[in-house]
Amino acid sequence: MKEYSVAPNKDVTGWIVKIEDVAPTDEYDERDTAVAKAKELAEENKPSRILILDQNHEIEDEIKY
Repeated sequence: MKEYSVAPNKDVTGWIVKIEDVAPTDEYDERDTAVAKAKELAEENKPSRILILDQNHEIEDEIKY
C-alpha cells in the first residue's frame, strides 16, 4: 500500500505532498489544494492511504483508497 502525506512546510507558509514520507512531490500555498493533489495521486495508485498532518505534524485525518 502506498502512503501519501500532506504536511505544512517548516514555516507553515505552504503545504507539501510527500510519497512514502520520503520524496516531496510538490508544495502548495493552500492546504485544500495539497489535499486534492494527494487524493488524486492516491486514487491513481490504489491501494493507498493519505495522512493529513497538522502544524505539529500530528495526524489530523486519514483517508484510504
